[in-house]
Amino acid sequence: MDIKLMVQSTPNPNALKFVLNVPVRLEGNVSFKNGAKCTYNPLAKAIFDLSNFIKEAYFFDNYITVTQDGTADWDELEEKIKKTILENIEKHDPNFKTEESETKSPHPVTVSQGPEIAQINSILDETVRPALQMDGGDIQVVAYQNNTVKVFYQGACGSCPSSAMGTLKAVENILKDQFNPDVVVELAENY
Repeated sequence: MDIKLMVQSTPNPNALKFVLNVPVRLEGNVSFKNGAKCTYNPLAKAIFDLSNFIKEAYFFDNYITVTQDGTADWDELEEKIKKTILENIEKHDPNFKTEESETKSPHPVTVSQGPEIAQINSILDETVRPALQMDGGDIQVVAYQNNTVKVFYQGACGSCPSSAMGTLKAVENILKDQFNPDVVVELAENY
């Protein structure tokens, strides 16, 4: 098969989306925050091995979003990442397992479970996630307790300046309208 790779910018100036014509993840999504967490994914490890400036590699569907710390030259780093992906993609297993989760849940990082979390995820699946995924990222629900929804961002959204305020407020407004008028949405710590 002729592998094609296209690079797209994201709203986050520190993240680029590398889109392929083959899948990189068959089910759910996975964020790697460093090379040490990539033992199950040689492609992610190869990306982290390119530079200490790389802070995250996010795998979803047919793309990989790579986030750097903001100090690297994107032109040089982009070419290295493209070359590494193309050299390793044929050996890549899009059904790879991870240390963090051996499940096949579409929301594998969710800490809390229950009908409220399922309803919140359903609303986010319909309203917010498609736009975030188009931009090379995602949002994960970690907990819901006492009218407070705790979330964290993945991929390009994780360090994007607009995700911390604008997107978070939009998520809160959508959930106020479609879930609970008293809900508050906050960023979760340590994810």
